[in-house]
Order: sequence, then structure tokens, then C-alpha cells
Amino acid sequence: MNYKNLEKKYKALANRRRLEIIHYLTKESKANVGQIAEQIKLSFNATSKHLNVLKNNEFIESEQVGLEQYYFIINKNDVFIKHILSIL
Repeated sequence: MNYKNLEKKYKALANRRRLEIIHYLTKESKANVGQIAEQIKLSFNATSKHLNVLKNNEFIESEQVGLEQYYFIINKNDVFIKHILSIL
């Protein structure tokens, strides 16, 4: 991994709301934006933006189920995820 990609991943994790989302998704496995927003006490739109940052940095993925988009951690054994979970 090059330094630019490493910096990008750490910046994606340098936000308490995104850390809360990762923590929540490791416990719940899958959740939609509304469920996550309610859990972290943030608006639907703001939560959606945080989810996009995490998705763009390949920490989470989503799947469409009916009209709902569900988000989940791609790999709980990822070095970054394991590190974050160890300090949360």
C-alpha cells in the first residue's frame, strides 16, 4: 500500500461518527441508513454521507434488499478494522 492510500484510509477513520458506524456494524452485521442514523443520533442525510466515505474507502459495502440499502463491514479481519475495534 502506498502512503497516499494509507493517508486516505486513516482520514476516513478520523471521524467519531464513522467510528460509531463501524462499531455498530460490527455488532449488528447489517443495517440500513435509518437504523444507523437512529443509533448514532445523526440525521439520515449526514449518516448517508458518512457511509459513502466508508464505502469509498472499502471499509463497508452495501446491498439492495427491496427498497432498502443495507450496509455491512466488508472484512472484519482488515488491519484497519481490527485496529479500530481494539481501541473502541
